[in-house]
Amino acid sequence: MAGYAARVRADIARWREAGLVDPATAEALTRDVVANERASLSFGSILAMMAALLFGAAILIFVAANWEVIPRLVRAAALFALILAGYVGGAVLKTRDHAAIGEALWIIAAAAFGGSIALIGQMYHLSGDEASALLTWCAGTALAAVALRSNPLTVAAVGIADAWLVLKGFGFYWRAEIPHLFIVMAIVLFAISFWTRSQAARHLIILSVILYLVLLATDHDTLPVAVSLAIASALLFAAAVFAGDPIERILQLGRRLPLHALLGFLTGMAIVQFELADESTYNSGFAVASIVALAGIVAAIMLAGRESRGLRWLAYAGFAFELAIIYSVTLKSMLDTAGFFLAAAVLLGILALIIIRVEKRMRAPAQQGVTA
Repeated sequence: MAGYAARVRADIARWREAGLVDPATAEALTRDVVANERASLSFGSILAMMAALLFGAAILIFVAANWEVIPRLVRAAALFALILAGYVGGAVLKTRDHAAIGEALWIIAAAAFGGSIALIGQMYHLSGDEASALLTWCAGTALAAVALRSNPLTVAAVGIADAWLVLKGFGFYWRAEIPHLFIVMAIVLFAISFWTRSQAARHLIILSVILYLVLLATDHDTLPVAVSLAIASALLFAAAVFAGDPIERILQLGRRLPLHALLGFLTGMAIVQFELADESTYNSGFAVASIVALAGIVAAIMLAGRESRGLRWLAYAGFAFELAIIYSVTLKSMLDTAGFFLAAAVLLGILALIIIRVEKRMRAPAQQGVTA
C-alpha cells in the first residue's frame, strides 16, 4: 500500500506539471492519498512484535511448567493479570501511535485468554472438551475485537472458529460430526468484520464457508451439496461481474469476490467429478461434469481474467487439475493421451484467439476516448 501511495503521489505531481490537473485538484488528491495510506511496519516494530509474542509464550509456558508449585490463587491472579496487561497496555500504546506493538499485545492477551481456559479448567476440574474451550476462546476474542475495534483480533477470532470447525468436522478426539453452528459463527464474525474494518477476516470467512461445505458434502448427500455449491458460486460470480459495484459497496472485499466464487465453483465441480469418476467404465456423468468445469474456467477467464491476475492463476490451476483428472479417469493408452493433448492444444489456441479479440475490443473504446 505504501509503495502504491508513493507512486500515486508521483503521478499526481507529474500530472500537475503537465497541466492535466490544476493545483487545487492535485492538492486534494494528495491529501486523500495521505489520509488513506496505511502506515508501514518498520523493522524495529516487527522485532518488537516478535519479542512481545515470545515473551507472552514464555510466561504461559513458565506458568504451565510450574503449575503445581504455584498456589491456586496466585495462578488465577497471574493469568488474569497477563490478560489485563495485554489489553490495557495495547490500548495505551495504540493511543501513543505505536499501533503495531499495541496490536501485538492484544494478540498476546487473546492467546493468554485461551491458555487460561485450559489451565483454569484443569485446576478446578471443570467439565468440557476441547471444542467447548475453543468456542469460549472464540467468543472472548470476538468480544475483545468488538470492544477494541481490532482488525487482528477479528482475524484471530475467525482462525479460532476455523480450528473449532476442523476439530469437530474431522473428529480428532471423538466421532466426527458436521458442526452446523459454524454458519451462525461465520455470520456473526462477518458482521463484526465491518465494525473492525477487517477485510482480511471477510476473505478468511468466505474460504472457511467453502471448507464447511466440503465437509458437509463428504459427510452425506455429496452430489446435492457439491452441485449446489457449484451453482451458487457460478451465480455469485455472475453477480460480481455484472453488478460488481453495488456488491462491492456492500461486501467490501477489494473486488476479489469473483476469485472466491471461482474457487467455490471449482471446488464443487471437483467433488462432483470425484463422485462420478469410474476408472473401469466410461461415465457420461463425469464427462458432462468435466465439460461444465472447463466451460466455467473459460467463462471466468473471458469475463474477469483481464481484471485479476489472481483469478487467472486460479483458472490456470483449475485447468491443469481438469487435465490431470480427465487423463487419470478416461485415458488408457499413449495414443489416447496424444489425441487428448492435441485436442486440448487446439482448444487452448481457439481460446487464446477469442481472448485476444475480446481484449482488443475492450481496449478500442478506451483508445478512441483518449484520441478524442
